[in-house]
Amino acid sequence: MFALRRTALPAFSLARTYATSGNVSTLLLVEHKDNKVAASTLNALTAASKLGGSITALVAGNAPDTVVSEVAKLSGVSKILVAKSDAFTHALPESHATLLVETQKKHGFTHLVASHSAFGKNVMPRAAAILDVAQVSDITGVESADTFVRPIYAGNAIATVKSNDGIKVITVRNTAFPAAGQQDSAASQEDAPSISADKNLAEFVSEHMQKSDRPELDSATRVIAGGRGMKNGENFGMLYELADKIGAAVGASRAAVDAGYVDNSLQIGQTGKIVAPELYIAVGISGAIQHLAGMKDSKTIVAINKDPEAPIFQVADYGLVGDLFTAVPELTKKL
Repeated sequence: MFALRRTALPAFSLARTYATSGNVSTLLLVEHKDNKVAASTLNALTAASKLGGSITALVAGNAPDTVVSEVAKLSGVSKILVAKSDAFTHALPESHATLLVETQKKHGFTHLVASHSAFGKNVMPRAAAILDVAQVSDITGVESADTFVRPIYAGNAIATVKSNDGIKVITVRNTAFPAAGQQDSAASQEDAPSISADKNLAEFVSEHMQKSDRPELDSATRVIAGGRGMKNGENFGMLYELADKIGAAVGASRAAVDAGYVDNSLQIGQTGKIVAPELYIAVGISGAIQHLAGMKDSKTIVAINKDPEAPIFQVADYGLVGDLFTAVPELTKKL
């Protein structure tokens, strides 16, 4: 890999007057679900702590009290701004983006930070557009308050990016930073600015949830992923059986998702989820660049593929050349 340095052009906006490099204050957008703080927010908090200055957490929801209590104990959080309203019940990005901007304008935060999760990727670009600044996405390192490291070209190159925008809008790759711990004293709380929800922009209609006893793909320490070599969706049952044996989450390559084998919520890769578990088992996956971008930071990679020339073997720590329909059931049986 090689490093590139790019200096972003200043944004033509009054928003640039809010920030100075010598006075850093960060607003961390807290993602939560079912009264629990998302694990990725803990990683984003660690990244925010490297910016220097104070960190204020923004918690929005219709009944966020339990989440607020949890966030108050997180290491590095000095204050919590609480936005309690029915407008945030379903975490619509339009409402959250407006809240972020109004909060920034009132308090003058220099940095807005969130995880590079589906939630963060939905909210932060909207806030950046309203503020007329360039977002710095998917950072994996912090060199200073205005200089960040992020992957480009599907992770085949690493760019060091300096932003001259007065307000830095940042999303954080959760696998690049450890989770934040807890602190002894609880952070203080106060109300966030109130906003009026614009029902003409977006309105919640319905939600379809898929519940599983298996670990969440984003935070699992063990992941088993299947590719086009699985041939159909029914054969993914082998992977689920193996996953249950070792307490792993199940994922898939884009090829498997595009072929309709599994739901796109399982997709791992540049256009899917980024994972970095302790153990990653790739079954019937050739190892296209798009997929490698989402899993190559895994601690131990095991590949099972009948093609000895498959690119996946170039990044694998252990490889098994053979028929997956024989290897997987045999592995499951021996565990």
